[in-house]
Amino acid sequence: MKLICLTFLLSLSLMVNAQNNFKATQIKFERVEKAYSEKWETLREFIQADGFGDQFSMVINAYKTEGKLEVWLKNNSAKTYSLFRTYDFCAHSGTIGPKVMEGDGQTPEGFYYINVFNPMSNFHLSLGINYPNMIDNARTGKDRKPGNDIYIHGSCVTVGCIPLTDEKIKEVYIISVEARNAGQEKIPVNIYPFKMTHVNMKKYCAQFPRQATFWKSLQTGYLAFEKNKTQPDISEDKGRYLVK
Repeated sequence: MKLICLTFLLSLSLMVNAQNNFKATQIKFERVEKAYSEKWETLREFIQADGFGDQFSMVINAYKTEGKLEVWLKNNSAKTYSLFRTYDFCAHSGTIGPKVMEGDGQTPEGFYYINVFNPMSNFHLSLGINYPNMIDNARTGKDRKPGNDIYIHGSCVTVGCIPLTDEKIKEVYIISVEARNAGQEKIPVNIYPFKMTHVNMKKYCAQFPRQATFWKSLQTGYLAFEKNKTQPDISEDKGRYLVK
């Protein structure tokens, strides 16, 4: 029994150290260190005041038509997320509708997660998402390239990404570092063509009937989050999303 307990404690210690090392590694980069020195004290005060504590998880919801990026947080001991901040897109690329192929200028639509923290981005700081996923690849087909390198980043220019300005990306970036450091391996990034209310669905599906089936699969995830304030369990199947 003692050996089992010691093994568990060692594993827990290694896990905590690995988490703490992520922030320690990131903050060695000049831009990240500067973002922390400029933004973290105030951000942390608001995070604490809103009850999220020092160990929290996050979800990012982005809406292309509205040009809004929402940061939702929850304390790791809590069950539901609450809206913490909303940031405006600084620029737009393409139109509503998913990204189909390399060079089309479209910002993706779908359910993703952060898979890259880039502290030396050409756009100050950037957070990469795991585009293309299985659904994106199925949409693109075998004879075309889906493209890649989709980021939430600084600056105010874009070809398919989500730019927020350098000042705003500093905040989103270090909040993401904190969530990752607290143990959140995959930070969801849900990108919608618009706020997927029933009224908006009726309006935009009439204008873009070819997207209706795909958007309905996105709407199931949107409505689940709106109702429960938790990230739904979403699977990818034959070109559409399924909410479990």
